This record gives sequence, structure tokens and C-alpha cells, in this order.
Amino acid sequence: MSEYRTAIASHRGGAFLWPENSLAAFRETMRLPLEQAECDVHPTADGDPLILHDATLDRTTDGSGRVAALPTAELRRHRIKGGRGEQVPLLSEMLALLRGSRIAPRIEIKSDGQGRAYPGFVPRVLETLERQAMRDRAWIIAFDAPTAAEAAAAGGLLGVAWLLETATWRSLGTHGTIAVARAYGFPEIGVHESALDAEACAALRAAGLRISVWGANHAPSIRRMLGLGIDVLTTDDPPLAIALRAETPP
Repeated sequence: MSEYRTAIASHRGGAFLWPENSLAAFRETMRLPLEQAECDVHPTADGDPLILHDATLDRTTDGSGRVAALPTAELRRHRIKGGRGEQVPLLSEMLALLRGSRIAPRIEIKSDGQGRAYPGFVPRVLETLERQAMRDRAWIIAFDAPTAAEAAAAGGLLGVAWLLETATWRSLGTHGTIAVARAYGFPEIGVHESALDAEACAALRAAGLRISVWGANHAPSIRRMLGLGIDVLTTDDPPLAIALRAETPP
């Protein structure tokens, strides 16, 4: 039985069901009884936060090239594959959609194609949240610990989470992860669902840390995460996670 009620976040808007990171996906997310909508942002050459998972346009749009090398106006001419002609969205557009709902944005600030943080990008993301009156409703998440720490230090957010690649998680171990989280003051850590077990959950809980996961996209992994009582389940199939949560005792 779960000790905690798990919040559900639509991963990239629900990538199993709708074109990932599209406004269409976020519109569909808004129809669901869930708590968060997750997206990824890179800066354009003008510094505007653009919603796209990869550092390049190639995989998910009809364009090519590095997002950070192209001006906003040029990027906006490209369309999302399978998105019925939709433009690649700006973060401000997603926030405008969510502002009238109870769903919180969960924004992953990405690094560049070489894993390097984008200089000066955190303040631009926070400014966008401020302009949309969404700062106090937003979660910022990042694999780069200094990026997450910069967002946390700025304050005014609903929360911040540090994400760990599975190799990093295994290298640090649970106690090393706790030590890093404490050093930076992170309230939440996020890992791939396959890396998490009951023992690790207990240790993280004892350290006062919230726990989030991604990669729980099918019934067995979703049920396992619900059983562990994690705080946030970020999934590509949010309707399935919602249905299984309804079957799970609180």
C-alpha cells in the first residue's frame, strides 16, 4: 500500500499518445485529472525558451540544426512532425495554456548537445514564468546540478528537482546522492524508475527527500512506482497512470 499519494506528470505532454512537447499534447493533458505537465526547454539564439527535447531540430521537427544557433523567428517557421502543422512552441505559449488550469508546469532546463549548461539561461526561464504569473506554480528540474541549484537559489518556485542519469545514480550510490542533494539543498531527486527500489526509497525518505521518476510508461512499472509511494510519476501514458492510481489504495 502506498504511504504517499503520487502526483502524475505527463512526460513531454504524453509522448505515447500525442506529438511530444506540442501544444496539442499539452491541450490534451489539460483534459486529464493529473497534477503536472512536463516539458523540456532549450534557448534560441535570442535566448527565448523553446520547448523541444533535443538540442537539435532533426528528430522531432521538419527542420535541422542546433536550437541555440538559430533565431527565434527562424525556429518558429518549423513544424512538429505529426503535429498537424503546429509550430515548435515557446515556453510562454505552454504557460499561457496552463495558467487557467490547476496543472503545474514541470520544466526541464536542458543542457546543450555536449552536456554543458547554457550560460544565462536560468534567468530567462524564470523571467518567462514571471511574465506569465506562473513562477510560484512551477517546478524546475535539471540533470545539471548547478543549473538546478541556480533555479533554487533564485526562489519563488513551487519546487526544484535534481535529475540523475542511471550511471550517475549507480556511481554515487544512495548515500552519495543524499550528500550531494544536501550540499545543494535540493528537496527532490529524480531517477529512472528502473533504478529505484524499496531500500533506496526508504533511505531517501529518511533523509527528507522527495522522489520523482521517469520511464514508468507501462502497467507493471507504473504499479511498482505507485506501490513505492513516490511523489511524482512522469509518464508517457498519463491516462494509464491515472487509471492505475485510481485502483491503488491511498
